[in-house]
Amino acid sequence: MNLCGYILESLNEGYGLRTVVFISGCRHACPGCFNPASWSFRAGEPFTSERQQEVIRDIMDNPLLDGLTLCGGDPFFSAAECSQFVRDFRTACPDRTVWAYTGFVYEELLLDQERQELALLCDVIVDGRFVEQQKDLTLPFRGSRNQRLVDVKASVQAGYTVSLA
Repeated sequence: MNLCGYILESLNEGYGLRTVVFISGCRHACPGCFNPASWSFRAGEPFTSERQQEVIRDIMDNPLLDGLTLCGGDPFFSAAECSQFVRDFRTACPDRTVWAYTGFVYEELLLDQERQELALLCDVIVDGRFVEQQKDLTLPFRGSRNQRLVDVKASVQAGYTVSLA
């Protein structure tokens, strides 16, 4: 798994002040994607366990941060590796939230064991491919109208997909 970007403090990828990691690799290849340089699984640098621990320490050391956001590429193409990183993050920062962006829809994630595992470790998933014809810059935390902000815990409890307002 490679890391093709890292933002220590961002207000754009979820509620509050968040650290954002961009995981390399995406096969969706959405026309109009804001980050096509991240599509290659070899983009960036190896996201080693040492580098992952550095990111976690950065978050632990900043009490203003609300959580971690996984972007890409698409982190769900590296679900097994990302799951371990998120588990380590949750252990170190149990009071912080996890958001993830994906071109898959939430229901698709649940059909694959590795992707489901990562999905269930998240608090919010911004799902769905970016659709250029539905681009809407007024939407919070997403780029096109088809994308949803899925409340994972509420969805599990309800037994159906629950979107945030």
